[in-house]
Amino acid sequence: MSPLPDLVSLQLLVDVGELGSLGQAARAAGIAQPSASKRIALLERRLGLPLLERTPRGSTLTAEGKMVAGWAAQVLAAAHELTRAAEAVRHRGAAHLRVAASMTVAEYLVPRWLGELQHREPGVQVGLDVVNSADVAARVLAGEVELGFVEGPSVPDGLARRVVGTDRLVVVVAPGHAWARRRTALRGAELAATPLVVREPGSGTRVTLDVAFAGLRQARPRLELGSNSAVKGAAQAGVAPAVLSGYAVEAELATGRLVEVPLAGVDLARSLRAVWRRGRPLTGPAATLLAIATPA
Repeated sequence: MSPLPDLVSLQLLVDVGELGSLGQAARAAGIAQPSASKRIALLERRLGLPLLERTPRGSTLTAEGKMVAGWAAQVLAAAHELTRAAEAVRHRGAAHLRVAASMTVAEYLVPRWLGELQHREPGVQVGLDVVNSADVAARVLAGEVELGFVEGPSVPDGLARRVVGTDRLVVVVAPGHAWARRRTALRGAELAATPLVVREPGSGTRVTLDVAFAGLRQARPRLELGSNSAVKGAAQAGVAPAVLSGYAVEAELATGRLVEVPLAGVDLARSLRAVWRRGRPLTGPAATLLAIATPA
């Protein structure tokens, strides 16, 4: 007979103390009470200590039983940690990568990049958070994700960055809007003075527009919406003109559901950037994804 107690018996002892009776501990373990009683009796013989006080009303822990139950809880916790560690070792071949991307980049560029990553490294498991550019930067700085993609004109201190693409914001209206028929380019001052349907503050699209309007008298937005789809829907419904990424409205412009309004005197071009924590060079799948995203 092994001098070491088995884990099932130790768990029974701990459960007697927590649940108040051997019968309840046996039910929690999924075994019959006589079997549980035999296990505890064997444990008492191995340790040479009385662990249960048996009475007609049930069984409770003795003083020695309470001490042993406390030590048993530590042994059980260590055993659980052992199984968790072993599981981690079994799965260590599957690398994990956490990424965050602003909405436009996530919708129109990241799927292609992740497809290539899966082709190069099939075992990589990727988690993608789709949030606005400000939240992407915050998550990278906090160490919640290894790599982020943003579309705003600036990047917070503490982040390394690399340009992975370019984009241009465009002014779009419904086909029935008066601007759809205008023959002269829209000037920046007129656009700024017009109530628009725009993305929410903190999005890269909104920040780019606000920077472009610096020094101009701006009207309050007609609507502030949290997704490209919502902004496009409002513009198509004729609520007001909208300013969105060229990527986001490509299909609508091609099918005539929206019309682009020529613009002069305002620079709405922007860079799309990958960001990561400064001083922490990317390795593994994160480095591979950055290489895929970076133009040749």
